[in-house]
Amino acid sequence: MSSVETEELVLEDVAAVDTSKLVLHNDEVNTFDFVIDALMQVCGHERIQAEQCTLLVHYKGKCDVKNGEFSKLEPMCIALLDRGLSAEIQ
Repeated sequence: MSSVETEELVLEDVAAVDTSKLVLHNDEVNTFDFVIDALMQVCGHERIQAEQCTLLVHYKGKCDVKNGEFSKLEPMCIALLDRGLSAEIQ
């Protein structure tokens, strides 16, 4: 198999993966620190990433906090909802 054929196969495999987004919405209730801690605990964010996402949620109304397969995002979404945050998978 040539390198061109291999490259085409890899590109097809990447395109075939269905990715979803875990979106966090602003709720005007929870504190910045609470949301930052939740993103670090649930999504595995580093502190700076969690802070940036929290600011985007506050100023833009929502932020994609994680991308991936639905099956991996669903437990994270549930954990954020259980903490009283507003989240959904798109």
